[in-house]
Amino acid sequence: MAKHVVASAERTIDAPADDVYRYLADMHLHARFLPPPFYDFQVEEGGVGAGNVVSFKIKSAGGVRELRMEVTEPEPGRTLVQTDIGNSGLVRTFTVTPHGEQALVNITSRFDGETGIAGFVEGLVAPRRLHRIYLQELARLNAYARKQRDAS
Repeated sequence: MAKHVVASAERTIDAPADDVYRYLADMHLHARFLPPPFYDFQVEEGGVGAGNVVSFKIKSAGGVRELRMEVTEPEPGRTLVQTDIGNSGLVRTFTVTPHGEQALVNITSRFDGETGIAGFVEGLVAPRRLHRIYLQELARLNAYARKQRDAS
């Protein structure tokens, strides 16, 4: 049986929650926030909010994973979900919570990992690695938000 793997990171972003959510929901902008392990990001359908389909690749210890994600908004303005419509079972959830004049953003991923010894190792390594990657993604989001704030 595959092991369920969960990884997350969160940080305060220097912009109002409505603005931050808008940046995340716009898939053309979203590509700017992805750190180097992610590449070849393509918007296949839509562009903003629910109904988008995006694809990208991510380098992992096991090679390269190709993902094709459908975007939903279970709570528009607060929760954005990317679900792999391929076979990885990966679900990336972005939650934006108002925090005064700022926003607290949480990224959480869930997926079914490998089985056996490989699954044990993946369960130890993947959450830490993804946590670092998601902190980079959040730092890029914050830099973009600050740039937008300073430009206005």
